[in-house]
Amino acid sequence: MEEISAFRRVFGNSPMTKVIDFLLAERGLYDFTLTDISENSGVSWSSLHRIFPKLVEMVIAEQTRTIANAKLYRLNEKNPLVHELIRVDSKISDYFIQKELETQKEELKRTVSV
Repeated sequence: MEEISAFRRVFGNSPMTKVIDFLLAERGLYDFTLTDISENSGVSWSSLHRIFPKLVEMVIAEQTRTIANAKLYRLNEKNPLVHELIRVDSKISDYFIQKELETQKEELKRTVSV
C-alpha cells in the first residue's frame, strides 16, 4: 500500500498536488524528465502533460537542461511562491510528527499503567 505524504494528506491526491509533492520531496537533489516525474509522482502521462505547463508558467517548475531530446526540470527554489510551499510542507510535516509523538506517548502511558 502506498504511503501518503503529510502534504497529500492535507491537500488531497489531485495530479497537481502529487506533482508538487514529488518536486518538494526531491528538491535540491536532481532534475527530472517528464517521464521521471510521471512515474515517481503517480500521475499519468496525459494528466502530467495537461498540468505541467501550468507549473512552468507559474515558475514553480523550471527547465534545467536538455539531454538529447529530453528536457529536465526541477522545483524553482528562487520563486517566492515555492518558498511558501516549502514552508507549508515543513509545517504540515511537523504537525503530523507531533501528533504521532503524542499518540505514542499516550500508548506508552496506557502500557505502563496496565
